[in-house]
Amino acid sequence: MEHVRKKPKVEEDVDVPNGEADNLDTGEEEEALVALIEHRNKEVENLAQKLSYFTNQLEEAKKKLNESQSKLVRLRRKRDSGESKAIADAGTSKAKLGDGLTNLKHADEIQSHIQNGSRPQLLIPALSSKTRPPKRLSEGSMKLPVGSQGGTPVGLTHSSTVQKGETSGRTSHDLENDRLHDNANVHRTGKKEYRDLVPVIRSSSTPCTIRVQPCMQISSQHKRKLRSLALNPISGQLFATSALDGIVKLWQIQSKGSNVSLLSSTDCVSPKRRWPEDMTWHPHGNSIFAAYSADDGDSQVSIMNLNSSKESRVSFLEEKPHHKGIINGITFMPWSSVCFVTGGSDHAVILWNEKDGGNSWKPKLLHRYIHSSAVMGVAGIPQRHMVVSSGVDKRIVGFDVEGGKADFKHQIDSKCMGVLPNPSDFNLFMVQTGTPEKQLRLFDIRVRQMEIHAFGWKQESSDSQSALIDQAWSPDGLYITSGSTDPVIHIFDIRYNSRTPTQSVKAHQKRVFKAVWHHTFPLLISISSDLHIGLHKINQP
Repeated sequence: MEHVRKKPKVEEDVDVPNGEADNLDTGEEEEALVALIEHRNKEVENLAQKLSYFTNQLEEAKKKLNESQSKLVRLRRKRDSGESKAIADAGTSKAKLGDGLTNLKHADEIQSHIQNGSRPQLLIPALSSKTRPPKRLSEGSMKLPVGSQGGTPVGLTHSSTVQKGETSGRTSHDLENDRLHDNANVHRTGKKEYRDLVPVIRSSSTPCTIRVQPCMQISSQHKRKLRSLALNPISGQLFATSALDGIVKLWQIQSKGSNVSLLSSTDCVSPKRRWPEDMTWHPHGNSIFAAYSADDGDSQVSIMNLNSSKESRVSFLEEKPHHKGIINGITFMPWSSVCFVTGGSDHAVILWNEKDGGNSWKPKLLHRYIHSSAVMGVAGIPQRHMVVSSGVDKRIVGFDVEGGKADFKHQIDSKCMGVLPNPSDFNLFMVQTGTPEKQLRLFDIRVRQMEIHAFGWKQESSDSQSALIDQAWSPDGLYITSGSTDPVIHIFDIRYNSRTPTQSVKAHQKRVFKAVWHHTFPLLISISSDLHIGLHKINQP
């Protein structure tokens, strides 16, 4: 709403020289007009950005429409040529069999089908009711094929079988690699159905709860407290955990979340004997990247390649762009190019680009002096080459990678310990803060400095918000789960107009670090300082 300041009144009992009151009114009016022009100028800029974004979306939609129409034309041509061949074959059969009248009638029926636009009925054989139980994998058989690697990852099967000796010159291995690359590109670039969720935020006065079945707790087999939990972006059956013991464990989900089995344990301590502070999967799902510390000249990033032997599985990058302190976050960007970003206690945000087919990575400093304190969270915006970072300096920064400068800087009233984009609405992102009962804030990248919603919980065991407590979005982007210093998982529905959790689920014996939603199974997976992994089956309304 536009707001123009009113002219101040001049009291009758005050002596004002002739012309001075008019000058006062003119000055106030000029100040109000300047403020109004500035406001409208910002409004024009925002609308211009929205217009540019939706213009690009329109062009992309038109391109997809043209591609679909072209496929339909090719399909119809192929069908018509096939039916013409069927008529010719019918004529040949008539001459061979000598049954002229019968075959002529058959040819007439085919011609009638063509003229009427109908198609012969297809008979689809029934699927076998027998299902195979999940296969338990040994460490030597869990290679994941990406690029030039072979094998089939857990939870991924061929969509079609390629016959040996095919004339196309492409093997089933080549086609499987292409399919996995396409699948990885979908996950990396966020090419999924876009949903505008901003209008539904705080739109409901009643909470929409989720029925969570009693938790199944499984020993993590870590010797010290867990630190990270990450789901494989390609295979629906794999996830990894890391802990202060420096071990990264790979797990396989069985029976849609009824149980999990341990596949491998890999020692990932750095040369200076430090544990991974954070970890993330490569978009292809065949390796795990972990971040450490920049102190004492230690290695800063490691790669655990699942397609290598156990002895040579872990390698460390030679580059060390961070100057000092802990590297608090590492995550891959949701763009077409394969790259990841790290943020550290040295106030720096570093972009790592893939080169030489993934054998090495080249770091590029995005910024080191925009934040005045430790960078705690980093994330990429899918529709733009923008990296959003959050820091202990209470600042949220959106950095334009292509332009090489900060697109926006926003200061809030509390330290920021994490940032997480919404998986469905690419304009929506969440920031974790240190304010009790207001730990989670929602922002729209188009509005930038306006907080859309804030919610949180009251902590019983501690007043401080730990930076080790993480959040996760549900796949539909409507729910958020958060760990807690208390042994519960807090669940929030962004449609609920209250700041309190929609529900809080008793999950562990000690603090919960994280609870993530599975991509396909109705399942929540949590980790806790009680050294257990929690499996929580859910029934979403």
